[in-house]
Amino acid sequence: MLFPATDLVNIDQKWVVAKNSFRHLAILVLLAGLASFSFLRSSEAQWDPPAIDVFPDHRAVVEGKESLEKLISSGRRLFGARFNMADGAGRPNATGDSKPTIRATQAQSFQRLAGPDANSCAGCHNQPFLGGSGDFVANVFVGAHFTNPPTTTLSAAVTNERNTIGIFGAGAIEMLAREMSDELHSQKRQALIEARVANKAIRVPLTAKGVSFGFLLAKPDGTYDASGISGVDFDLVVKPFGVKGVAVSPREFTNFALNQHHGMQPVERFGWSRTGVVDFDGDGKEEEVSIGQVSALSVFQAALPAPQAVPYENPTKAAAARVGKTKFREIGCTTCHVPALPLRTLWFFEPNPYNRPGSAVPADVGGQIAVPLPFAKGSGLFRAADGTPYVVAYTDLKRHVICDDSDAYFCNEKIRQDFVPTNQFLTAKLWDAGSSAPYGHRGDLTTISEAIIHHSGEAKWTKQAFVRLSDSDKRAIVTFLLSLRTVSESGTLTPWRQ
Repeated sequence: MLFPATDLVNIDQKWVVAKNSFRHLAILVLLAGLASFSFLRSSEAQWDPPAIDVFPDHRAVVEGKESLEKLISSGRRLFGARFNMADGAGRPNATGDSKPTIRATQAQSFQRLAGPDANSCAGCHNQPFLGGSGDFVANVFVGAHFTNPPTTTLSAAVTNERNTIGIFGAGAIEMLAREMSDELHSQKRQALIEARVANKAIRVPLTAKGVSFGFLLAKPDGTYDASGISGVDFDLVVKPFGVKGVAVSPREFTNFALNQHHGMQPVERFGWSRTGVVDFDGDGKEEEVSIGQVSALSVFQAALPAPQAVPYENPTKAAAARVGKTKFREIGCTTCHVPALPLRTLWFFEPNPYNRPGSAVPADVGGQIAVPLPFAKGSGLFRAADGTPYVVAYTDLKRHVICDDSDAYFCNEKIRQDFVPTNQFLTAKLWDAGSSAPYGHRGDLTTISEAIIHHSGEAKWTKQAFVRLSDSDKRAIVTFLLSLRTVSESGTLTPWRQ
């Protein structure tokens, strides 16, 4: 309850006359403070300014009214901003589910497991600098944010613990996946046409950029059997982000993360047009993240430079890295960790037309923003002598089974994410292996050697080939992988022992 001013004056007079009434006054003030918490929360914006004071407009950039440079700069500021209550941080009445879900019981503002669990994007993506990976302490808990009330247990039956992944070179990775999706969809369409013309079922292999994704059985009635598809969802959209390969684009991933980790609801996913609510999480702040701000965050991530192979200054280590690169290929590691995949484009286009509902597509925002990909000599994103663009990320962007009964270390997850089998993981990008420790999807492996020897399942024979190598050759492979790392925009190398 709130007390009339006259009552407060009377209380004050009693305090002057009789100091022994102080305890009574303190109780009254405490009750008033608790009862008026919602008033104070709504008023706080009048005292502390929001952390995000940039309001880029997607359409204005498309039409050339705002510069791309300004949008990327805004994205950088947003990525590093520590969101506060005036921004709308926290989600008392909403879960962290990427699908807008009302929470039946109000949750506390911040909670380490179920979230919100971070003040800024950079709070986790900071190793070795802005946009990178995270230490074990920055692990996130996938699944815990669905629970109501929020979970307080680390049990694998409730949550999958994941280490933060670096996002350098994200624009090139997204465009690579987008082109692979285009190829797979083209093959499906052609197979359906041929099955109809031949009036019989046709079995066609599915390949993209030379990577096999199983086969499709097209039928003359226009339907198809997808049971032969492997390493990608039945929708044939390659999703290159997240250790499970569940996010189509940085935009989609950003929309997930803003709500889960910060309690910040993007308009395109949680706003009136999609949910019929203007303040979905009930924290008193409407329209917390605009379409333009999500575009800025996405474009900033897409423009981050790709990692690269950094030559050793030490001649002995340089020689070992050359041997290690050869041995890495000879024992079969490059079957999944494909060194280089070709691109058709020199540009990144935001947003992705394959984005799923809740993340903007080109028609939603008046068109795409074109961003030149950050090609550089010696980089993991380069152009060959004939002009062909290549992405040297050491991945096939495909899911594989990497554990079995002989070594169940990577079989630690118990709940499925987006219907992906618990023992399948997207082939890790190794182009930043030298600057993204710790390793493994949980970040509980401190060395590259540990990560290699725990490979099993589809990678069992390659792991065994590694184990049979001489100690010198094993060290050479590790030395080679440690040479793959991120370099800052100023050219500064990741601190390490040369």
